[in-house]
Formats: sequence, C-alpha cells, structure tokens
Amino acid sequence: MKTSSLTRPALRAVFILASATLILAGCSRPSTVGYQGYLEGDFIYVAAPLAGQLETLAVAKGSRISAGSTLFTLEHANELAAQRQAAEQFRAVRARLADAQKGSRPSELATLTARLDQARAAAELSQLDLTRQKNLYDTRVVAEADFDRARLNHERNTRAIEELAAQLATAQLGGRTDALTAAEAEVSAARAAKEKSDWAVAQKTQSAPREALVYDTLYRAGEFVAAGSPVVSLLPAENIKVRFFVPEAEFASLRAGATVLIKINGQSTPLAAHINYLSPQPEYTPPILYNRENRAKLVFMIEAVFNDPAATRDLHPGQPVDVALAK
Repeated sequence: MKTSSLTRPALRAVFILASATLILAGCSRPSTVGYQGYLEGDFIYVAAPLAGQLETLAVAKGSRISAGSTLFTLEHANELAAQRQAAEQFRAVRARLADAQKGSRPSELATLTARLDQARAAAELSQLDLTRQKNLYDTRVVAEADFDRARLNHERNTRAIEELAAQLATAQLGGRTDALTAAEAEVSAARAAKEKSDWAVAQKTQSAPREALVYDTLYRAGEFVAAGSPVVSLLPAENIKVRFFVPEAEFASLRAGATVLIKINGQSTPLAAHINYLSPQPEYTPPILYNRENRAKLVFMIEAVFNDPAATRDLHPGQPVDVALAK
C-alpha cells in the first residue's frame, strides 16, 4: 500500500536525517524552535474469520463511512445450508424432549383407566361371592374347597387392581429421569450447534466498527479471500497521530501529556496535540558512531495525538509537519 513515491521506512529516514541536519546547523537553537515530523495512522484492518469468495465489496477506496456500515460480504451458501440443518436438528430434539416429558398418549391412558375400572368391578363381585361362600361354609352347607376358591379369586382381583393402578401412574409420569437427562443434553448440544452456524453466517458479512475513512480496499469482487485476511483498511480520524524526532539533549525534558502545536502546510492555525509516547530506543543518522562528536546525530522518536480528532478528518498519513512545544 503506497502513500507517496517514498516508502514509509525511507520517509522516516529522511525525517531523521533532516532532524540531525538541523541539530548540526544550530546547536544554540532555542527550545521553542520546531521539530520536523510527519503524520502517521493506526489502521483498522477488517477481515472475516472464515474463508470464501468476495461476493460484494460495499465501499470504495477514499470514501467516508459511518459506524455499522456494511463493508463486504463473502459467499456463504454453505454456511446458510449448515444453518438450516442445525435449526431443523434443534427443532427435532426439542420435540423428542417434549414427547418424553408427556408420558403415554391419551388413548393409551384411557385404555389403562378402562382396564382398572373393570378390575375394580370384578373385585367387587368377587367380594360379594366370598361373603356368601363364607356364610355357607360356616353353616357347613358348602365344602371347604368352594370357600377357598372364592377367597383366592377375590385376592386375585384385588392384586389386579393394584397392578393396573401402578401401570396407570407410571404411564402418567413420562420418560425416566435418565432418559429425560439425555434428551435435555441433546437439546443443549443442538442449541450450541445452531448458535455456531448462526455465528458463521453472520461473520461472512463485516461492518465498520466506527466512523472512518476507507483508506484502502485489498480485494476485488470475485477474488478468493483466505480466513483472517484483511479486505478493507479503515482509518478513523482519532487514529491519526504525529511522529517527530528530537535530539538527545532535549529528549530528557519532554514528558508524556505535554502539549505540542502541529503546523501543517496549507493551514494557518496550528493544531493542538499532546505527547502520548516517547521511544526508549535512540536512532542515528550515518555514520553510526557512538562517540562525543556524533552524539548530536542521536535522536529519539516521539508520538503525539491530536486533542480534537474532528480536526484531522482532512489529514492523511505521510504529510510532513512542523512541531513546536507549547509555551
């Protein structure tokens, strides 16, 4: 990505050399004399975490967009199919869980209820017969075998009532605890799969995280984009900063937060900024000789951000600037 006929490293070397030249030319320069520097930008590179062919590029290089504006869309037919599949699987396991929670069907419950009523009627009839047989047995009218037969028949009918009542209660309970736990786990897994497929579809379309300048577009519609490969680079106004260089003798007097005035060609009024970074590493201009005579060539890089980001909307990285400390 080019911003001028010089590359960024070459442009930086030019400013370092110019700063050293000013130092050599005027060692008695007052501290209020400006330093040379240039504008730099912290770009936002927007990419999709999934690969795909670039289907739509919704922005043009050099245009300004608002937060939330659609930037690009990758083809996502496969993701849409997976989303539909996950949604149907989720619906199916939810239905199975609901069915397991309901127990037997109404018609099955009605059958068990009818059989229980029949058993109760049979037990009532056998109770009457047992009472008659006992009276006859007490008066020695019937044999003991007839009495025993009536007694056992009534006991069998009573056990039938208990068995059918237990079956009806079980049918009304629904699935067993373990089966319900397994069904609930299947629902949770299907829900997670659906959320994953929804996320995959959403990631194929990327939007601007904030208001910014479309600094560059790196792909054209129809080209294949690898996962994580930036498609658009954005430059918000607040991400434009100043980079300048000061001599070693004056570096120690500067502090983070100090106000500086930025003079830009074509603008009559300097823009206020404040220092937010002081490089801990010195830089040199050739020849690289670390001795007393060449210490005047030792410079440190400093960065400053503008106090009013709105004032930087028409500024561009690479523009040369003059920096002066505010009095």
